[in-house]
Amino acid sequence: MHPSEPTDEQRLRAALLRGGNRSVVTGLWALRRHGLQRIPEPDDVHLLTPHAREVTSAGFALIERTTRLPNPLLRDGVPIAPVHRAVLDGARRLRDFDTVQAMLAEAVQRRRCTPEQLDRELSLGSQRGSAIPRRALQAILNGAESVAEADAWEIWKLSELPAAEWNVSVFDRDGSFISKPDAWCEDVAFAWEIDSRGYHEGGDHYAATLARNARYSAAGIVCLQTLPSRLRTEPGVVITELRDTYAAACARPRPLVTCRP
Repeated sequence: MHPSEPTDEQRLRAALLRGGNRSVVTGLWALRRHGLQRIPEPDDVHLLTPHAREVTSAGFALIERTTRLPNPLLRDGVPIAPVHRAVLDGARRLRDFDTVQAMLAEAVQRRRCTPEQLDRELSLGSQRGSAIPRRALQAILNGAESVAEADAWEIWKLSELPAAEWNVSVFDRDGSFISKPDAWCEDVAFAWEIDSRGYHEGGDHYAATLARNARYSAAGIVCLQTLPSRLRTEPGVVITELRDTYAAACARPRPLVTCRP
């Protein structure tokens, strides 16, 4: 008979025993405990331990000695690193850009940490493996809150149009809320929405999208809707559409609308 494989909980507890006192779980295992969902399946249990401790990795326990041991949070008795530290410790060991982008975006979108916390941690932490998370963070620092918005941010840069604001709230002349477009050009009141077919065609979401578009029209706002898939399959066409729509917005008097973060 062969002994059964240890459960995830058993692996976690065994790794903590290996790390010893003051060890902190970080990376993907910590993100799972924080409740984040857009992460790969964890493998080795990544632990942070005091730098002075002479303990090495063994089996599924990945030991990282550090002089920057974070103050842990307890989840079911397990000491885990704060999200901003855990997500970057995990990201440094991944090689897929989209996966890293999704992890960082979810952490910020769900208000588990701020872009500024990620930027500071990336600067203070190990530079090994930092190239991908550093690139992924740029769009988030500029306001993108999802992988699609990060793709859109890259496309907007290539369009050479004036800088846009991301995820700001737009109001009409009476102060009534209109919408929160993915990208917004304040100078000409131009909104860009990255609308996924699956989300916006379903029931209440479809009705909400129609109502949003009606508010844009009533306020005189020029709006361009783009499928997220086209940001990668037709970037050149999307750039042309952005430039043409921006030109159309410039050609009419700017409506009396305002934006706020």
